Amino acid sequence: MNFELFIASRIVSKGKSGFTRPIVRLSVFSITLGIAVMILAIAILTGFQQQVRNKVIGFGGHIQITAYDVTTSAEANPISKNQPFYPSLDSFPGVKHIEVFADKAGIIKTDDQIEGVLLKGVGADFDWSWFKDRIVEGNIIQLSDTGRSDDVIISKSLASRLEFKVGDPLRMYFINSSEAQPRGRKFKISGIYETGLEEFDRLYIIGDITHVQKLNNWEPDQVGGFEVYLDSYQDMDKMGQQIDNLVGVELKAQTIRQLQPQIFEWLSLHDMNVVIIIVLMVLVSGITMISTLLILILEKTNMIGTLKALGTKNSSIRKVFIYNAVYIIGRGMIWGNGIALGLSLLQLKFGIFKLNQESYYVSEVPVNLALSHYLLVNSGTLIACTLMLIIPSFIVTRISPVKAIRFD
Repeated sequence: MNFELFIASRIVSKGKSGFTRPIVRLSVFSITLGIAVMILAIAILTGFQQQVRNKVIGFGGHIQITAYDVTTSAEANPISKNQPFYPSLDSFPGVKHIEVFADKAGIIKTDDQIEGVLLKGVGADFDWSWFKDRIVEGNIIQLSDTGRSDDVIISKSLASRLEFKVGDPLRMYFINSSEAQPRGRKFKISGIYETGLEEFDRLYIIGDITHVQKLNNWEPDQVGGFEVYLDSYQDMDKMGQQIDNLVGVELKAQTIRQLQPQIFEWLSLHDMNVVIIIVLMVLVSGITMISTLLILILEKTNMIGTLKALGTKNSSIRKVFIYNAVYIIGRGMIWGNGIALGLSLLQLKFGIFKLNQESYYVSEVPVNLALSHYLLVNSGTLIACTLMLIIPSFIVTRISPVKAIRFD
């Protein structure tokens, strides 16, 4: 066995008594708390970012392909549905699905209220998997390429404000710049959804794209654009550039981050909170371990003197105490990982900790379990704390063998 490891293991085995025991326990507790807090902070932040991000993507896809236009109108200029990349883009590496869409701004008028909304027209190729999980009443719309559906789905918040329920008729009015009078359309509420993303919930009504085409006097093969869903959010920027090059100069491909920059910039600001928490926890753990190391050296001064008298080098003695400190850090890391993992699994299974969805966009504390988070936090903490112990360990070189052997 390595000499330094052997001595360190003897110190550990004899360390169950003596005045350093409460100090060691405090150090283990400090590391445990720090690891648990860091892992939970990262898991909650990334979970929150992931859920909000997925909700935004659910309304608009990872990438949108529209006509090249310098205006910022909610209603895009029409483009032909018959594009070389549609629907063959589905087979493009990294692309999950492509679908058509068209938006039309409108007004809902009831006896005592008026609400501005955006009718999002979708076709038979629309992927309902994301909305299916968020339907709280009723059903999704059944669409086909041969007929027109008057069914729509609206948000729970919109239905609550306007006192609508499933099966009720819904009348919307649309304004065209070329017409003096607004056009009215009567729809039927097929379902009510809830995502918790209030900015989108109170705006979007999902219906048949045929209505938008007729309201805009478009041809049957004209659409507002295409929404592209990817296999991985991490590839969005790269895929956005590739698809933009693919669609040509008359069309443009924009990522959802480019279309909704305020939301994604707001999400990125939360990263700084986690960085501050991690730095503080590592500093607290490191300072606690430095104090523990100095106390261990003080208690083992007599042993240090004996080892020096026997010809042991200062570097070897320093390694002994650093190994001992690493053992203490390791114990705290095991407990910290266990606590963080246990609390995360409980939250995922039972949703114990609730949130106000109107304020936080989610109804319960989200948790994202990722092995990479555990590996980064543990390796980073171990390396940082160990490096912080190197300089204090030099105090061993200041101890005189003669005085240390007589020290009691």
